[in-house]
Amino acid sequence: MVKIAFTGGGTIGHVAVNMALIPEAQRENITCIYIGSKNGIEQEVITKQFPDVKYYSISSGKLRRYISVENVKDVFKVQKGVLDALKILKKEKPDLVFSKGGFVAVPVTIAAKILNIKTIIHESDVTPGLANKIALKFAHKMYTTFEKTLDYIPDDSGDYVGSIIRNELFEGNKQQGYALTQFNSNKPVLLIMGGSLGSKVINDVIFNHIDELLYSYQIIHLVGKGNSNQIKKEGYYQLEYAGEELMHLFKITDYVISRAGSNAIFEFLALKKPMILVPLGKDQSRGDQIDNAAQFKAQGYASVIDEPSFSYATLIKQLDYIKNHQHEILQAMNSMTTRYTAHELLNKIIQDAK
Repeated sequence: MVKIAFTGGGTIGHVAVNMALIPEAQRENITCIYIGSKNGIEQEVITKQFPDVKYYSISSGKLRRYISVENVKDVFKVQKGVLDALKILKKEKPDLVFSKGGFVAVPVTIAAKILNIKTIIHESDVTPGLANKIALKFAHKMYTTFEKTLDYIPDDSGDYVGSIIRNELFEGNKQQGYALTQFNSNKPVLLIMGGSLGSKVINDVIFNHIDELLYSYQIIHLVGKGNSNQIKKEGYYQLEYAGEELMHLFKITDYVISRAGSNAIFEFLALKKPMILVPLGKDQSRGDQIDNAAQFKAQGYASVIDEPSFSYATLIKQLDYIKNHQHEILQAMNSMTTRYTAHELLNKIIQDAK
């Protein structure tokens, strides 16, 4: 019987593909374990949604691109993480490791290489992140969501597989969405999300102009962990994070305002939701979301507002734009084809790791 060790974490984006693959693996009677961090969002998500998947936590450090005293401490955290992962992999003896990325995945990939266990890693963004750049040195192959990503990795190391979407996102019920939010079908619904940690820039504009926005829209606002407040208004539904209810919320959503993390925006694309993207700036990231958003804008799937320009005025302008161009946006979205289903990708992973 095949056993797969999944790893990846830090944000929902580093867990989403694993969340799509694990149910497929379980249907094929493949044993799954998960190696994540002690405090990352992956522990909460995996243990809640897949209680029968054994979860192991390891030490993990943050890999920084800038000089910091914390880098010295994190070298030792990564070393301990490798030792932690070695113990787990020796005990569980998986046939392969599948890594979705994030800092926690680096020690696991190194440990797997030491034990001669093949690792397949997945990169969702246009340009590979630092963790995956390091992990690729120890991995067998990297899968990419964007075809352009192949330009940034060695020729024989990458395969373009496209986006992998969780099947349950298509199973939402409109009536349940309306029941959860107490909304109705008389006004369009905006879904606003700034990633699992939230976005102060996006949240502040919404909070400060909630009454004006509610005049034209009903609003589902995913504010991010620890960012909830006491706003209670008719037509406004606030959550820190949406789990199983997300599929029902998507079902009643007309337009999305979001950061530009790859997994999230491909979910909006698959669900045919016109979107306004506000990518994380280079002052807070390596610019991966800027690249993701640019690709989606070029393909006609999204409108983009750079973070420094994000305001109520620019938001309304782009909301009017996507409403007036909804037909063209949906036409572009309908022309997108999926390369692999989650089931097909699972089979490819197993074949490639032989």
